[in-house]
Amino acid sequence: MPQLSWLQAEQAPNFPDTSLALTEPDGLLAAGGQLSVEWLLSAYSKGIFPWYCDGEPILWWSPSPRMVLTPGQAHISRSLRKHFRTQSLEIKVNQCFADVINQCSKPRSTSDSTWIIEEMRNAYVDLHKEGWAHSIEVFQQERLVGGLYGVAIESVFYGESMFSLTSNASKYAFIALSEWGKQHGLTMIDCQLYNPYLASMGANLIERDVFERQLPSARVKLPFNNVVNLTDYLNRAFTTP
Repeated sequence: MPQLSWLQAEQAPNFPDTSLALTEPDGLLAAGGQLSVEWLLSAYSKGIFPWYCDGEPILWWSPSPRMVLTPGQAHISRSLRKHFRTQSLEIKVNQCFADVINQCSKPRSTSDSTWIIEEMRNAYVDLHKEGWAHSIEVFQQERLVGGLYGVAIESVFYGESMFSLTSNASKYAFIALSEWGKQHGLTMIDCQLYNPYLASMGANLIERDVFERQLPSARVKLPFNNVVNLTDYLNRAFTTP
C-alpha cells in the first residue's frame, strides 16, 4: 500500500512519482516541503499542486482523473449568451493580482473556511512577481467584479481559484482565458478536480497519464506579461457560432 512521503523543507524539491499518490484521499502524494517559487515550479511542472488548510502541513496532490479544459472549447450556454448581451465588461490581465487572490480567499459562506491562507497568498504573490502566476480580471464600470488566477508554464495554464461578485463574472474570465489560449498555443487549462460548475463550462476528466503527457517539457513563461486586455477575446468567443 502506498505510503505518504514526507518532504524536507531544507532540501531541494524532490517529489515522489505521481503513481504513488493515494487513492483515498484521491491524489494525496506528499506532505512537507515549502512554498517557495522553486518548489512550486517544480511541483506544477510535474502536475502536482499544494492544497491544505490552516494548521496542517503543506499537502501536495496529483489526483486522477484530472479535470481539464481544451482551450477554445469553453461551453457557452444560451442563457449566458443572453446575459452577455446586457453586459458592458472589460477583461484585464495582471492589473490587480493581489486583489483577485484576496477575493478568492474569502469564504463562500459564513460556515465555510478557506484553504487560501496567508502563507498560500504570499506564495502565489511571489510567483506573480516572478512572472509565473497570473490573474484574469473582470471589470464592470471600472469595478473589479470577478476573476481567476493560476500558474502558467509553457503551454499549460494551471487554474487555482475564481470568484464572482456579480452573476457569471468568473465564467467570463474563464471564457476569455480559453479563447486567448486557443489563439496563443495553450494546449490545456488545468482545473484540477471535478466540480459541476467546471463541467458545465466544458471541462472534462482525463486520466493522470494522459494529463502528464501534455505537461510542459521546459520552464518557459507564458507571454501574459505582454498582455493587458482580453476583452476582444471574450467578444470573439460570444460572436463565434
